[in-house]
Amino acid sequence: MCRQGEDQKKLDVLSNEVFIKALVSSGRTSILVSEEDEEATFVEPTKRGKYCVVFDPLDGSSNIDCGVSIGTIFGIYMIKDGHEPTLDDVLQPGKNMLAAGYCMYGSSCTLVLSTGSGVNGFTLDPSLGEFILTHPDIKIPKKGKIYSVNEGNAKNWDGPTTKYVQSCKYPTDGSSPKSLRYIGSMVADVHRTLLYGGIFLYPGDKKSPNGKLRVLYEVFPMSFLMEQAGGQAFTGKQRALDLVPEKIHERAPIFLGSYDDVEEIKNLYAAEEKN
Repeated sequence: MCRQGEDQKKLDVLSNEVFIKALVSSGRTSILVSEEDEEATFVEPTKRGKYCVVFDPLDGSSNIDCGVSIGTIFGIYMIKDGHEPTLDDVLQPGKNMLAAGYCMYGSSCTLVLSTGSGVNGFTLDPSLGEFILTHPDIKIPKKGKIYSVNEGNAKNWDGPTTKYVQSCKYPTDGSSPKSLRYIGSMVADVHRTLLYGGIFLYPGDKKSPNGKLRVLYEVFPMSFLMEQAGGQAFTGKQRALDLVPEKIHERAPIFLGSYDDVEEIKNLYAAEEKN
């Protein structure tokens, strides 16, 4: 079993080993936090660099056997100068990330990356063994026609989430209903949201008040990308990238996507606070 109580598939373990070995041997990292490891990995002094990497080596692995797109999610911080690396170097708000991205493994191998100056998408050319820039300067549409959420949890949602999803299905302003698209692989769901617009929701509920997605290597990298592409990311209480995690495997609810769509659910939470 991995740290968060989810069954590990063999490929999860292999992926984690590949990433750990590559990152340590690069000589550029000091601390590694993986979804698969209970504790952070501190690189030995002779191989240390100035970066901290947080990552989920294989997101959506429960979909491996049915051929659905899966992927790797990552974020990069810089260690603070003048001291030995500590967990405080990774327990920083997402707004302090230097870079974030994901790699999606499906019909093609796609890398989406931001270093803080917009978002670019690359596709692996197997004949060259290199990533080619295929989606320069990705901008998410200001408003979308798709919402992405696991409606199987609807009975346990809070009021604002319930109201928002109802408004997606039964709009009162005369507009067409939004379409539901949910794969269950965060990389695939967020990738579609980034390109086509709309909103991805993984709210907290009565069973899991903090949701199920981990802050450091799921919520933060995807929120970083969304903001860089012109969208928003919100936890139900605050801007996602302002959250300061206290534990490396901490979880948080997340609503991210097109600016106007996220603004709608922010307004619903604000209205509930006033009541």
